[in-house]
Amino acid sequence: MAEEVILLDFWASMFGMRTKIALAEKRVKYDYRKEDLWNKSSLLLEMNPVHKKIPVLIHNGKPVCESLIQIEYINETWPDKNSLLPSDPYKRAHAKFWADFIDKKVNVTARRIWAAKGEEQEAAKEFIEILKTLESELGDKKYFGDETFGYVDIALIGFYSWFGVYEKFGNISIESECSKLIAWAKRCLERESVAKALPESEKVATFVSDCRKKLGLE
Repeated sequence: MAEEVILLDFWASMFGMRTKIALAEKRVKYDYRKEDLWNKSSLLLEMNPVHKKIPVLIHNGKPVCESLIQIEYINETWPDKNSLLPSDPYKRAHAKFWADFIDKKVNVTARRIWAAKGEEQEAAKEFIEILKTLESELGDKKYFGDETFGYVDIALIGFYSWFGVYEKFGNISIESECSKLIAWAKRCLERESVAKALPESEKVATFVSDCRKKLGLE
């Protein structure tokens, strides 16, 4: 019996990008279904009735919600190719700490830059400090997992496609402040899984402009 893998997603979601990258790294074939965030499908509401958000990974009819959980699920379900998490318990816990940091710090602060009127400058300063913390953790390593592209890299890299948005509304230059992190992002983009998952920055900027109009911010 063939496996059925479906991903409910929206192209600009850095969280959906995570799941697409993880699936690509494991070479899992799946059916991609684009969601309309303003008019969610009945399948999305059925598969994620609690949060009603994308991405949702559906494997043989069973939903897996939340992108970081999806990466772990993908890693465990298809273990024969490109392990995405360290086998060592301490290193695995360390990776999960930084992925959690990205969700709680990077995501929350980044959203304030473009979606909270009057908070742009303060949020942008905080965002740079958060990126510097991540840059310090990266150090001189090729990836966050040293020589191995994995969990933390996947958790963070989707935000790179939004950097132009943060720079525009936060009036900042991320490359001048965090050059090592930009170099890391460009290394990640050399991987086919990442290059195919991340949209062009200009397309994201147009989408954000439309969102701001809908939210009454422009």
